[in-house]
This record gives sequence, structure tokens and C-alpha cells, in this order.
Amino acid sequence: MAITLLNPDGLPAIDVYHQVAVATGARTVYVAGQVAWGADGATVGAGDLAAQVEQCYLNVATALAGAGATFDDVAKLTVHVVDWTPELMPALLEGVRRATAKLGTTAAPPATLLGVAALDVPEHLVEVEAVAVLD
Repeated sequence: MAITLLNPDGLPAIDVYHQVAVATGARTVYVAGQVAWGADGATVGAGDLAAQVEQCYLNVATALAGAGATFDDVAKLTVHVVDWTPELMPALLEGVRRATAKLGTTAAPPATLLGVAALDVPEHLVEVEAVAVLD
């Protein structure tokens, strides 16, 4: 496998992601920010952060699959959430849990969470982008 996930001594061990990913593969996959669109282009989960996070993760998985990758190959995630406050964390984590259960993965690559003022359209609450590395 091209990705080794680590929580080095001296850094806190976070439940939902690892602090470091070591990538040793030869091919890099960059997935554009995925929003909560279904395959038909309609927004999934309007007003529901957990539902939108779940759909974003599923869309990232679909994009990865198109390049021959899975979440196990992801070296880094970036999550953009509209009007972020810490009170939104339970909904965000619920969406991640639902998506990873559907995908059958426990991969928890390093992740950055960014609060943003807005995304592409008002009904989108979250966007997730990924970088993966393949052997």
C-alpha cells in the first residue's frame, strides 16, 4: 500500500484522522472539491450537514474509483464547511461515520477543516477534496 498513516509521539492522537501520512507511490490523484450533488446534479440533503458530508464522501469515493483508487489511498483531505462553529462537529462526524460505513473503510487520513463564508451555491454546506497516492 502506498499510504502509511501515523500519529507520532508528541502530537495528540485525534479520533477521526491521523496527523501524518507517508506516501510512497508513483502516481498522485487530485480530487476536486466534491459537494453534495447526486449523480443527477441535484443537491442531496438540503439543510442537513450530516447528509451533505455523507454525500461528499461518497462522491470523493466515486471520483477516486474513476482513477483506480479508494479511501485507503488518500494521503490528505480538506473539508470546507460554511459558517463553521464547533457546535457543528457532531453533524460532521455523523456524516463521516455514515459514509465510511457505506464504503467499508476505516481510513482516517490527515485532514484540514476550514470554515468558509460560502460555497458554489447557497444550498451547499460542505465541500471535500482529496489527494491520493497509488503504487
